[in-house]
Amino acid sequence: MDAVIKVEGLRGGWDRLPVLDGVDFRVMEGEILMIVGRSGCGKSTLMRHMLGLIKPWAGRILFRGIDVWSNPDAMLNARRRWGVTFQSGALLGNLSILENVMLPLREYTDLTEREMITVAFSKLETVGLAEFATANPMEVSGGMQKRAGLARAMALDPEVLFFDEPSAGLDPVTSAKLDNLIKSINRSLGTTVIIVTHELASIFAISDRVIMLDAETRGIIATGTARELRDGSTDPRVRAFFRRNVGEESD
Repeated sequence: MDAVIKVEGLRGGWDRLPVLDGVDFRVMEGEILMIVGRSGCGKSTLMRHMLGLIKPWAGRILFRGIDVWSNPDAMLNARRRWGVTFQSGALLGNLSILENVMLPLREYTDLTEREMITVAFSKLETVGLAEFATANPMEVSGGMQKRAGLARAMALDPEVLFFDEPSAGLDPVTSAKLDNLIKSINRSLGTTVIIVTHELASIFAISDRVIMLDAETRGIIATGTARELRDGSTDPRVRAFFRRNVGEESD
């Protein structure tokens, strides 16, 4: 497999607070990579650096071999080929679910209104929400809002899908259904998936590979499959994380 994204020597954080220092890893084409660790370890900060929301203090983030921070065109090209979902779904309450899914199409394409509706409706069909196309986001459940956010992230047929704590706020059954949907999209479309999470059930259910961050070292302390890290790591931090009870909060 080829590396879709390479993170090299990344150093960064918030304002003057260092969170990450010397982070190196690759995201391989077609895999589901999970970025895990206890709260405060820098998972979401790392994703925000990768997405171009926070500029790294040092290091590079390469997409298809091009540093996304090298120039505005490189960043714009990357964003057109990435899809992003956030914890809350981040849907606009003054728009219908269908109109929310159409937003990336309005921003990045020259499709006609009818064409945008067709594409958006197709994405809602993929996530099982076609019958709720005209509904307001506030009229559906949290799980449906997450699926609508996923449909919007898929609007431009992205090469890479980013998820920030997709199971946050969901009950175990709804979370498992969302996991299955993510895995189905990954396997059927070959979409590379990057997920920030601390949910053990999801980590073991759908990840191909895991990288674990640690707040004290400000970097990666383990890489491998979830079962390799659970059963083979000698690092007490890694063992404690992967051997806690499913559903136990990460503090």
